[in-house]
Amino acid sequence: MKRLTLLTLAASALALTACASLAPYGPQQGPNGQGYAEQRIESNRFRVTYRGVGAPGPVADMALLRAADLTVQSGFDWFEVTQRWTDGRRDSAGGVRPSVSIGAGSSRYGRYSSSGVGVGVGLDLSGPQPTSTVLEVVMGNGPRPDRPEAYDARDVQRTLRGRE
Repeated sequence: MKRLTLLTLAASALALTACASLAPYGPQQGPNGQGYAEQRIESNRFRVTYRGVGAPGPVADMALLRAADLTVQSGFDWFEVTQRWTDGRRDSAGGVRPSVSIGAGSSRYGRYSSSGVGVGVGLDLSGPQPTSTVLEVVMGNGPRPDRPEAYDARDVQRTLRGRE
């Protein structure tokens, strides 16, 4: 019975961990809330920040989507990421990181002896961690530059819009 209760507790904790995820795409609500914020630096240069909870990859995608939306709203065709910062842990997806320990012991009392082996499993159920991506982008018109950090704004919107 004790083992069943422990398994039920672990399964419940995992289910709650899965519930804490990236909020829907939108403006940041409050100073520590999830969402995007931007700062205009020049007429064609912005700093875009996206804060979320979970893996850095989806948060970075939402920052790219916001940069693409700003590019189109500002009347430009493409944008280039000139600087990028990602704040978050490598394991911030919030998965369970198990640890295993093994112990053994023996004792002797008179003509009686005993020995035993134990195995323990530890689980980190702390859940997803906050993460943020900051992009500094320069926008332009005409053909997109042939550089790896240059993006066609409308292509980014089409590709990432379905992941919101």
